[in-house]
Amino acid sequence: MSLKHFLLRPLQRGVAWLQYPLPHHLLSRLARWVMRNQTLWLKDNLIRWFVRRHGIRLEEARYTRIAAYPHFEAFFTRALRPEARPVTREPGAVASPVDGTMSQCGTVERSRLLQAKGRTYSLAELLGGSPQRAEPFQGGEFCTTYLSPRDYHRVHMPLDGTLREMVHIPGRLFSVNPATLRHVPRVFARNERLVCRFDTEAGPMAVVLVGALVVGGIETTWAGTLTPPSASRTLAWRYPVSGEEAVHLARGDELGRFTLGSTVILLFGPERVHW
Repeated sequence: MSLKHFLLRPLQRGVAWLQYPLPHHLLSRLARWVMRNQTLWLKDNLIRWFVRRHGIRLEEARYTRIAAYPHFEAFFTRALRPEARPVTREPGAVASPVDGTMSQCGTVERSRLLQAKGRTYSLAELLGGSPQRAEPFQGGEFCTTYLSPRDYHRVHMPLDGTLREMVHIPGRLFSVNPATLRHVPRVFARNERLVCRFDTEAGPMAVVLVGALVVGGIETTWAGTLTPPSASRTLAWRYPVSGEEAVHLARGDELGRFTLGSTVILLFGPERVHW
């Protein structure tokens, strides 16, 4: 271990622990008020600072002028030019659902997923505490992708799929940065999250959108904004697989978006996907 890492570990641990007493949802509501403020000088300067601070490549965006965005949230959830993120055409390939850093990728072993070195969490807990919901993914594959503030924040379909169920699970809003994952146990099973379960050519697939500190909302293309929550209990919606109310999405179609950085966890059943 380098001297730098040795000195940083106590600081990172302290910052992670300081998150416990914070009013997570209140801070997120305040952040969203700022993000949706349309005062010209505020939103323009905030966007300019953000572009410089994080090295945002505005030339990839559908709208490259800051004036085109009515508020910071519209800029943060900006659409990209179609050619900026070409979707793989390879048959049977799984497309990444998001831009970001693939922090963990592997097999669900003994009903647990790896969060960070030395820390795991329960599959059933991640999916709202339901053994029945977790059963199709026991022994299957998972992939965790972290979205930093500089990343594109829309979520897209990894495969063609038909929506079967959407589950909103209330919870805390710990940061999901690497330092927090090393020091706060079960972050993904404690944070507020949205589970979207699909039928695909590779069998059942779950796309889990995990909220985080100052994430003001999670949206889907079929239901709009799902968070902040209006209830303190898990809510589930079932969808028909045919007819006008069925939700069919092709690989690469937009599924949803975050209004600030967070994490997407992708789940497949056993022996269907090989990383």
